[in-house]
Amino acid sequence: MTDLERIRHSCAHVLATAILKIWPEAQFAAGPPVENGFYYDVELPHRISPEDFARIEEEMKREVKANHVFERVELSRDEAIAMAQRGELAALSPRGEASKFKLDIVKNIPDGEVITLFRNGGFTDLCAGPHVMRTGNIGAFKLTHVASAYYKGDENNPQLQRIYGTAFKNKTEMQAYFDMLEEAKKRDHRKLGAEMGLFAMDPEFVGPGLPLWLPKGTAIVEELEKLAKETEFAAGYVRVRTPHLAREKMYQTSGHLPYYAESMFPPMELSEEGADQPADKYYLKAMNCPHHHRIFAAEQHSYRDLPLRLAEYGCCYRYEQSGELFGLMRVRSLNMNDAHIYCTEEQFAEEFRAVNEMYLKYFSIFGLGKYQMRFSTHDPAKLGQKFVDEPALWKKTEDMVRQVLVESGITFVEVPNEAAFYGPKIDVQVWSAIGREFTIATNQVDFAVPSKFGLVYRDRDNTEKTPLCIHRAPLGTHERFIGFLIEHYAGNFPLWLAPDQVRVITIGTDEALVNYAKEIHRELRAHEVRADLDLSNDPVKAKIADAEKSKVHTMLVIGNRDLEAGVVSLRVHGKGNLGAKPKAEAVAEIIAEIRDRRLE
Repeated sequence: MTDLERIRHSCAHVLATAILKIWPEAQFAAGPPVENGFYYDVELPHRISPEDFARIEEEMKREVKANHVFERVELSRDEAIAMAQRGELAALSPRGEASKFKLDIVKNIPDGEVITLFRNGGFTDLCAGPHVMRTGNIGAFKLTHVASAYYKGDENNPQLQRIYGTAFKNKTEMQAYFDMLEEAKKRDHRKLGAEMGLFAMDPEFVGPGLPLWLPKGTAIVEELEKLAKETEFAAGYVRVRTPHLAREKMYQTSGHLPYYAESMFPPMELSEEGADQPADKYYLKAMNCPHHHRIFAAEQHSYRDLPLRLAEYGCCYRYEQSGELFGLMRVRSLNMNDAHIYCTEEQFAEEFRAVNEMYLKYFSIFGLGKYQMRFSTHDPAKLGQKFVDEPALWKKTEDMVRQVLVESGITFVEVPNEAAFYGPKIDVQVWSAIGREFTIATNQVDFAVPSKFGLVYRDRDNTEKTPLCIHRAPLGTHERFIGFLIEHYAGNFPLWLAPDQVRVITIGTDEALVNYAKEIHRELRAHEVRADLDLSNDPVKAKIADAEKSKVHTMLVIGNRDLEAGVVSLRVHGKGNLGAKPKAEAVAEIIAEIRDRRLE
């Protein structure tokens, strides 16, 4: 647990202390630190609302000012159960009824696990810790909102009130966080996406979580695909295409069924015409890898064919729960920058390093200065359950990935128990311009599934061997990555990526001026620049204001004087008037900036 998480975990205990001083009958369940803060689940007849926050925070401030020590105490299971039965856990003192949620938690602690409680002042709670030394070490805090949550996430259990808050080392850091949240509201990809006409959601006719890409959004999609295809071609990838569905047998073989069934759309049952066989089950594909494995299996391979790098912008479908759907970030149809690299063990390090270098190249192109690789490993205790039961292969592949990361000098953190079921993986975390963290892409090692499909190549010694497979998706999915980019750039995309790249604006409607504008427009369009014309009678200030509102990147404003001099007046969104330039020079610069994918 980080220092900040300790502060937030401790603040959850202070929150519970304050609530008990106001409402002594409160019953508490769990109160962990979470991303950006903490919460505590409470059962209470009084419905807590934001109007109560000031009162609760005053009690919290008194507890922090008292500077009580967080005291850790180990106790036996029987002692913990007895305390819970007396109502002493998550309480200020014994009370007339048991601490029912804590009693349930105690009874479900695995045998042999150390049981501890923490005390701060008069408050005692069942807790594994850790905490700060004293309540006075908490710093700045603020309650943020209230939600409802079922105990243990089970709708058959009581519904509790979940009180959220956040805490920081000091007021300066907390204010910066809330400033970031305000800016994030302005940059919300759902809001900007609608204003800019990038995508639409149509839950009534199309369905929830199934985005429709409008023409301007599709322009961004195609630019990303173009970048990926050029980059992958240069790196020796070959492109493939696969169908959107497959037989049940495919996913049973890969192991995705039954373990991944909850995240897949229900199957379709189909009978071939005239066939005397039971109906086949077909599933919409939730991932591309099994199809790519069958492409590998379609032809014979020798060691000379490896590495084989199969790439596809494949459309997948995942049945996300309706409550988890969120704009473009969590959807049910997703277009993935996918590829699978089949290689020998000797080739693995170089291939894995090359994939990481591709990530770094993309970070540079998009101006992502802060990023981190999360190296997810397995938990030996869960082999055969959550992870493929191949302990030797797990150790070997994890050591290989770790060595490549270290030798590449890439910043990474190691996270146990979060690997894919078939091998270790790297999740790529990036931070937007305002400091929001996003998980963008993944890079996985698969030592298990190729053998399930019988994938082999003939080695130098004429024996058959199973290749390793690297799953990689540096640009993630269109949906999540574009959602991130909208917020990162606040909709102000660099020229090469902007849906509206150039608008030619006339000052007046003289025929010669209009012809000059059309000539510039034709030249730009001939070079596949997304350019349009504004030849209307509106005042030029209104035309410029409209272009700015639409986030048109570059405006070429021309009047009769510009026509006579063969120049254009150049304006860039958010930067204003950059002065006059010869027409040929301005057009050439625009084309070069797009070609080179410059940030500025």
